[in-house]
Amino acid sequence: MVLEAPNILLASMASQLQERIDSKQINNPAMVGIHTGGVWVASALHQLLAIKEPLGTLDISFYRDDFSRIGISPEVKPSKLPFSIDDRHIILVDDVLYTGRTIRAALNELFDYGRPASITLATLIVRSGRELPISADVTGTQLSLDSTQQIKLKGPEPLSFEIVELTDS
Repeated sequence: MVLEAPNILLASMASQLQERIDSKQINNPAMVGIHTGGVWVASALHQLLAIKEPLGTLDISFYRDDFSRIGISPEVKPSKLPFSIDDRHIILVDDVLYTGRTIRAALNELFDYGRPASITLATLIVRSGRELPISADVTGTQLSLDSTQQIKLKGPEPLSFEIVELTDS
């Protein structure tokens, strides 16, 4: 099942983030996207919010708790944080929040770079199946999927997503 481009979801997320920034009186937040889909979502939000700092990116491959089982992905990309995160308000962006393990890995990597003042988690899609006590502060939508379904994000331009059925191969 193909779903429409998430422009409305991104606009809603940008509005929610701007409200948080204004209500907490955050000056000059920094945004970090998690490779790959989170970077696509973060790039769109970064533009909508006109954030001054360049967009940071994280590749959490080496921080995954299943790294020893899956090994190195041939698609490992370098993390880039072109700003200091010490005492900064960070907006961490991912495409889908599912088990929480990707976010845990991203938090571990961020703290290796320094100690932020705060981290706001923004995800385009939140789906059921949490294994760790992690929740998003800002979301585009929530989907309830069964174990035979998966969300596939396509992008970066145009950004879209679909729900696909997993098959036993």
